[in-house]
Amino acid sequence: MPADDQRTPASLTAKREAAVAALADVPREPGAKKPDPILVADDVKRHFGGLLAVDVEHVEVQRGSITALIGPNGAGKTTFFNLLTGFDRPNSGSWSFNGRSLHGTPPFKVARAGMVRTFQLTKALSKLTVIENMRLGATGQRGESFWRALLPFTWRSQEDAITGRAEELLTRFKLDAKRDDFAGSLSGGQRKLLEMARALMVEPELVMLDEPMAGVNPALTQSLLEHVSNLREQGMTVLFVEHDMDMVRDIADWVIVMGQGKVLAEGPPDAVMSDPRVIDAYLGAHHDQSLAELEQEFETGALTAEAEAELAGTDAPVAAETSGETKDGR
Repeated sequence: MPADDQRTPASLTAKREAAVAALADVPREPGAKKPDPILVADDVKRHFGGLLAVDVEHVEVQRGSITALIGPNGAGKTTFFNLLTGFDRPNSGSWSFNGRSLHGTPPFKVARAGMVRTFQLTKALSKLTVIENMRLGATGQRGESFWRALLPFTWRSQEDAITGRAEELLTRFKLDAKRDDFAGSLSGGQRKLLEMARALMVEPELVMLDEPMAGVNPALTQSLLEHVSNLREQGMTVLFVEHDMDMVRDIADWVIVMGQGKVLAEGPPDAVMSDPRVIDAYLGAHHDQSLAELEQEFETGALTAEAEAELAGTDAPVAAETSGETKDGR
């Protein structure tokens, strides 16, 4: 019986309990150090003009855990993903995977190192079949060399092994019936499954999922949840971006919260969901005040500029970075 068929709810529960136990004594604070981090980032900053999109002082991802990266729209989550995986370059900072620095490493070498990612908008090659998309995910293919391509006996056995692994993954992700269909004919949810399956062709240690549930119909949501949980059971570490708080609570062992590019809070899902800093980041610092209270503060001049703009239904004015500084720097 294949190993994939031996997974049971008990084994999945045991893996989760082990991950939770490893994090039990970790402080509930931004930048908390982990017992066995697989990914470590320090002082990572990314500017877009005058906007500081990412300003992460220190963050660690625990090996063997499922870590959720959450935050409101514009918090810098996807940009941070892009920086870590080589799809964008920071203005400053460093990060390492398994103790090896990945700063300046191109995406294909990051994947070869064992750190792979998916995208919020799927990147399936629409005019290739599903099995062809899967084969492309494998690394170190001898047949990619021009001269070896002319000598099939040098790469045929490897290609057969790659195809076998691809078919096993398609069966696991229930895409085997779509094997010879064009990837462009798949539904949005099926493309998410294909992208996750293709990422596993690298046999990674860390899988980074950017909003795996975005655009997925309810019929496939539970299937995707199970696949993400199974990654941990197979010994992989998962870091994912998600807005669905129910999903985060169901499968995450640890949650990192970003807001305005910074890490605001860390901790187990239940602790993070009740953290005032997290509530403020999502709902605003005045979420628990009545309209009458806000109006009274407005009349007495005690209301902040941001809250005043919120009450008026407009955007808050941008404050100068230093006291008394004008727009032109005088």
